[in-house]
Amino acid sequence: MKLQCDVEVINRMLPTFGLKSRGKGDRALLSIGKHVDKTTQRSNIYLLICTAKDRAGSKFKLKENIEKFFTRFIEEGKATMRLKEPAVDICLSKADANSLKNFLSAARLAHNGSNTDSLPLSNLTPVRARDVEKPKKKLTIVSKKDYPLTSNFPYSLEQLQVSYCKLSRIDMRMLSLKALRKLDLSNNHIKKLPDTIGDLGCLTELILHNNHLESFSEALCLSSLQRTLQHLDLSQNRLQVLPARFCQLRELVNLKLDDNKLMRLPFRVGQLSKMRYLSAAHNQLAVLPSNFRKLTLENLDLFGNPFTQPNPLDHSIRLTFPLTLLELASRAVVDLRIPYGPSIIPFHLCRELEAAKVCDCGRACLSAYIQTTFSMNLHMVSHTVVLVDDMGGTEAPVQRHFCSLVCYCEFLDSCVQRGLR
Repeated sequence: MKLQCDVEVINRMLPTFGLKSRGKGDRALLSIGKHVDKTTQRSNIYLLICTAKDRAGSKFKLKENIEKFFTRFIEEGKATMRLKEPAVDICLSKADANSLKNFLSAARLAHNGSNTDSLPLSNLTPVRARDVEKPKKKLTIVSKKDYPLTSNFPYSLEQLQVSYCKLSRIDMRMLSLKALRKLDLSNNHIKKLPDTIGDLGCLTELILHNNHLESFSEALCLSSLQRTLQHLDLSQNRLQVLPARFCQLRELVNLKLDDNKLMRLPFRVGQLSKMRYLSAAHNQLAVLPSNFRKLTLENLDLFGNPFTQPNPLDHSIRLTFPLTLLELASRAVVDLRIPYGPSIIPFHLCRELEAAKVCDCGRACLSAYIQTTFSMNLHMVSHTVVLVDDMGGTEAPVQRHFCSLVCYCEFLDSCVQRGLR
């Protein structure tokens, strides 16, 4: 039975002499096994603790020698074994929680002296240097020849960069790195993202710059990335659209979409209330969604998009009189925030409700509305704006929707009054 973790052996007599422990553990490999006492020639079960400084290790007898186990924080990979002789506390930390539980169970059986034959005992021998190395937090691979083919990625990695390796898909071994916070797969040939990226529960930064991506999965937008992802770089890919539910990634602070083929931004982009940096230069954007007006950015770059010249008097009317019962009911569901789901109404109606437009008056409209486009100075949503074109402009066309003729006429009146001033 072996366990890799950080260990600090604290002598309980230190306070008697006015001394304190370091308060810091060393990386160690713990083993439980049999050892024959040279004096008595009797075999007993011992705990062997090997560190980088002491690879031969220190032995501690376990049978009837454990005074107490402290396991309050075992789910965090922490525990303490208090021995009777010598009077030490063996403090364990940074261990895998399940492995730690199994190890302590074996230590308890060894202490009781029962069922020792069934214990998975280990040889109490000196360890290799790599067995007691500190967990690796960061790994950078920028050459195909350095890519690990026969060995796994260190389980403790928090930052992983694999670039210029011509990867056509994401290595599934990367998706088992549960501590991963930053994953940089830039400058590869990746065409599709597996939905299981969403299982990386600590991921805050995902960099996919300069790949061959053609889509971004809706499943990723509904995964744990909703709660963790803050930085997303999808620049220099082949994306034409982003899913409507992309705006469920509400922790996003920095979003890079440059040099794709995007025809439009997600219509509810304004829901990304924490976003401060948005870059979508050199795409195929002709107009911005109405929800764009809700953003509060520090830096915005939309240079090199073929924005159309808006005219508020050019409009598209999709109103019917009277409004259909479906339209009235749908508006009421959205406005009153009535819960709904595919178990209550057909799936296609759920999608329509999720795609509801919002009128200037604040009410919802689905398939019956008036649509127009107006020019907005981008400084209204961002402190710093990169020029939209070579002419020095900072304005872009933004869609606007109206739920009725009354709302549209009020908008036209306000346009006329601003023109008179």
